Amino acid sequence: IDPEALPSGFAGAALAACARIPAGAVRTYGAVAAAAGSRGAARAVGTAMATNPLPGVIPCHRVVRADGTIGGYGEGGSGRKRELLAREGVTSTTAGVLHHV
Repeated sequence: IDPEALPSGFAGAALAACARIPAGAVRTYGAVAAAAGSRGAARAVGTAMATNPLPGVIPCHRVVRADGTIGGYGEGGSGRKRELLAREGVTSTTAGVLHHV
C-alpha cells in the first residue's frame, strides 16, 4: 500500500494495521487500535474504517466488534460485510456472532 494514499496520524496507522489482517481472519476494533499503537482507541478505529479511502485494498470488512458481532460497514451495510466475510470462510450465526467454517 502506498503510504501517500493513507491519511496521516492514527487513522493512517489504523488503516495500515487493518491492511495486515489476512483473508479469512477478523480482528476487533480494539485489537486494531492496539496494533496501531493506541490501546483503548477502538472508536477511533471505527472512524478510520468508516472513512477508508481504499476499501477494495484495505480490508476494513475484517474488523469486528469486541463481542464477536459483525458491526457496521459503509456501502452495503452489515449485509455486504457479512457477504465479504463469508467469501473468505467467516460466517455468522443468526444472532450475528462470527465463526470460521
